[in-house]
Amino acid sequence: MLLESFIPQLPTTSIDIAVYVCAYIGIVLLVYATFIEKEHRQDIVRALGAAGMFVYAVHIQNLIFSIAMAAVTCAALIEFIEIMLGLHKNSPEQLQQYKSRWRIKKK
Repeated sequence: MLLESFIPQLPTTSIDIAVYVCAYIGIVLLVYATFIEKEHRQDIVRALGAAGMFVYAVHIQNLIFSIAMAAVTCAALIEFIEIMLGLHKNSPEQLQQYKSRWRIKKK
């Protein structure tokens, strides 16, 4: 079958199709969140991606995966709320220290 390597059993009901769509969108959003520069956007995209994967984890009844995705969703939402409330800040000195730590010095 065409998609047998990606989805062993093709979904037949509309709920199954919606769950798989959520899962695939969640995968794309989690990967895309890595490349976003603005931290608040990165957090909200990561939360949405993890929420999509959480829906899939609950559907397949995998407890460990469900807990992991719920934790990622909560952590991203907490950081997003901290940024929006002004509680999460990076000072220019901290950013300069981070940049200087990761520079490779040429010999």
